[in-house]
Amino acid sequence: MTAVPGPDEVAEADRRFRLWMRRNLEHAAAHFQLRITGEPVFGWRDRSISAPANSLDGPRWLRVVSEQPQWAHGRGWTGIADANTLSGVPKPCVLGVHEWQEGDWRRQRAEVMTLMPAARCSPTDTAPPGLDPPDGWWQDLQQALQHLASTPTERISTDQAKVDHRVHAAFGADIDCRIQRWETVHGDLHWANLLNPLAILDWELWGRGPAGTDAATLYCYSLTAPGLGQKIRAHFPVLDTPDGHRAQLYVTARLLHRITLGDHPQLTEPLKKHARNLLRALP
Repeated sequence: MTAVPGPDEVAEADRRFRLWMRRNLEHAAAHFQLRITGEPVFGWRDRSISAPANSLDGPRWLRVVSEQPQWAHGRGWTGIADANTLSGVPKPCVLGVHEWQEGDWRRQRAEVMTLMPAARCSPTDTAPPGLDPPDGWWQDLQQALQHLASTPTERISTDQAKVDHRVHAAFGADIDCRIQRWETVHGDLHWANLLNPLAILDWELWGRGPAGTDAATLYCYSLTAPGLGQKIRAHFPVLDTPDGHRAQLYVTARLLHRITLGDHPQLTEPLKKHARNLLRALP
């Protein structure tokens, strides 16, 4: 029987992995002839590392993502660079890509992109206390998401099978959550992916998805800040339509699954309460 690692062993493994990711960032910086200028930031579960950097042509942002080889492909792997095709949305532009293999166990992908002159709305996915973007910021976000929604693409962010899987796993196989309207979505619109002045980061998962997905995602990540949630509802009336209800139910199911993996435990009860209200609203 394989022994289960103890907390100290897990902590040491995490420490070593982060050191290794820092070396990957240094390798990528050398490849692109960049100089790292700030403390690196780790992404979800340390699968990525990013930092500001300088080039001969000005400031840049450098990101390295690491995956097991069997997952190092597809829409999530190339999404940030694929988003260069989008126009009319404030976002970084990928200027260069570099991939390399680490033996047979990991593949790395480095992307150097333009540095957006703005600050993150939150250091985490959820809304921090007191967050209150100005009216102009909300108007810019509305316009950006409207433009994105009408942009044609063959990329898929979420299909009906994925909606059914998440919703049925969370709320039962008898729930009918057939999506009636689809649009192009960012797919992971939380507060750490939004800047002020407005720019939208981390385009790994963009593509076609249920109408209202982005507003629903931002709203669900704001359930612990009711005043902020009210502003989201006011600026995105889709949330109070049948399309918006279905999008919110899918997002709620998705985030409840993330909670089982250890993410955002403070959202557990607000999401469950929100789900009960959504289920009552379904036809």
